[in-house]
Amino acid sequence: MAIETVRGPVEAGDLGVTLMHEHVFIRDEEIERNYPELWDEQARLDDAVARLTALKAVGVDTIVDPTVLGLGRDIRRVMAVNERVDLHIVPATGLYTYDHVPHFFQYHGPGTLLGGEDAMVGMFVRDLTEGIAGTSVKAAFLKCAIEAELTPGVERVFTAVAEASRRTGAPITVHTSAPHGTGLVAQEYFTRAGIDPGRLVIGHSGDTADLDYLHRLVDGGSYLGMDRFGLDIYLPMDQRVATVATLVGEGLADRMMLSHDASCHMDWLPPGARERVVPNWHFTHIHDDVLPALRARGVGEKQIATMLVDNPRRYLSERNV
Repeated sequence: MAIETVRGPVEAGDLGVTLMHEHVFIRDEEIERNYPELWDEQARLDDAVARLTALKAVGVDTIVDPTVLGLGRDIRRVMAVNERVDLHIVPATGLYTYDHVPHFFQYHGPGTLLGGEDAMVGMFVRDLTEGIAGTSVKAAFLKCAIEAELTPGVERVFTAVAEASRRTGAPITVHTSAPHGTGLVAQEYFTRAGIDPGRLVIGHSGDTADLDYLHRLVDGGSYLGMDRFGLDIYLPMDQRVATVATLVGEGLADRMMLSHDASCHMDWLPPGARERVVPNWHFTHIHDDVLPALRARGVGEKQIATMLVDNPRRYLSERNV
């Protein structure tokens, strides 16, 4: 089966080594447009090309980019970067919020003042089946988020994402908070909504060393996103590595995805803060540091290939409609 990427469809077997949760740009377009001195287009493009070229050089063939509405998705900007880098970039559709839907959706749609069908569903389906923002680039999966609790706004997004998945068969990745246990909330919600839990990646599961919580997610049938390597302020690398190695030792390599949740540029932090506070939070940390640490704990090449090649390929290529 062919997988949609920024450069067009790619056979699933050609995805190769895949990092399942990385961003090219995370930015606030309204800030950028009103304070243009904060954004240097050419410098940002050149920097992104350099970072992704370095990632390709360590042996990564594909990144899966869950940048959607709420995170500043600009597919044409990503296309401009991808023209200069020999790397597959798999794009997403969906909406990222921890609480409310944007005002654009607030007064029309199910349960609102004006009622009617939810415009989000049509938007997401169009991105998956026709193309994003008038381009021929199609999304390959859906992305949504839950942080501390299932608010009405988050639930509305979940409902729209579930419906778009049912119509298209596209898989779903959910940003969750392991400390709040909301991976279980998301898994339960989508399972009740008729989504095969095997089509879900429970993002940021690697932010905890609570094996009971992780086992419950695996028992529920979903993939674990062990996808914030480098964000040591949430959980140090040694604990992340130990958790993955333990689960691999239990025969669960086929339930985990590895990644960083890093980006070429993220305007949530002032310049220099990322490098100072989380110096390991960059695209090559897994290959530079994590994989050697996993090997030292007895994780074999077959299990590493399962997490970096087989699982992403299976997740992206299976369709249930």
